[in-house]
Amino acid sequence: MADVTLVGLRVLREVADRGTFTAAAHSLGYTQSAVSRQVAALEQATGARLFDRFPGGVRPTGAGRSLLRHAVAALDALEAADRELRGAQDPTSRVRLGYFPAAGAVMVADALTALRREGSRVRVTTREGSTPALVRALRSGTLDLALLTSRPPHRSPDTDAPPLHVEPLLETRLALAVPADSRFADRGTADVEDIAAEPWIAGPGGAGEPLLGVWPGLPGRPRIAHTARDWLTKLHLVAAGAGITTATPALLPVVPPGVRFVDVTGVAEEVRRVNLVSLPDRGTPPSAALVNALRGRAAALAG
Repeated sequence: MADVTLVGLRVLREVADRGTFTAAAHSLGYTQSAVSRQVAALEQATGARLFDRFPGGVRPTGAGRSLLRHAVAALDALEAADRELRGAQDPTSRVRLGYFPAAGAVMVADALTALRREGSRVRVTTREGSTPALVRALRSGTLDLALLTSRPPHRSPDTDAPPLHVEPLLETRLALAVPADSRFADRGTADVEDIAAEPWIAGPGGAGEPLLGVWPGLPGRPRIAHTARDWLTKLHLVAAGAGITTATPALLPVVPPGVRFVDVTGVAEEVRRVNLVSLPDRGTPPSAALVNALRGRAAALAG
């Protein structure tokens, strides 16, 4: 295999991480045509198609995933060598953690607080994202760990090889967040037919994903009054009487005054599981200290 360059490997990793040539180009500071040329050069050098193209982006082929694993190892080794040559060796270990939006306020922040309290020398960087984006980041080696959610029957978030390691941390259920002075709060429950016409506060879903905040399987077309990505913003809008949203009672520690959680009747209970996900064949194992802190936070929420 000839003419594989470091620039090409970096582009390969970024495209696999970001999911589109456009997003990879933006992240790297390149033009989209430059990214396309680098991928084309890699495909010519390897004699294999590295990405399948879809309307919503790209996904590594089997050959692309194979080359990506070696590219990640090579780029990590080169970055370590560069730090060593510059005399920038750091006794602290680095862990890169991704998480779904609601986990930031109720799990990640408290886990980092626990690490500081213990005097841990782990340096944690974090990144919020959707499940597809975080899985891509794990596969491309730009994340070490990710907190993801799943719904029954709790399948792996992807089917690529090698299989992702999935550790269940917490099982919770969805509820409806409503204003404290609403008729639903007075009742303590809300029937699914009654909430169908209510104004909803939701976050934009990705391709093939539902609107985040609308009750799953809600009959009819929901009326979205407000959109927000941040869960705390959604809950403050609920407190202001601007609408209702779907959330988990695990958010209770950070829920603003004026919000109540009620059960939804007339439909099956919606259960969600919080999982800690990693790629087993990463050269440097994730920090045990961070893993233990996340486990401890999950246990506290479960209790």
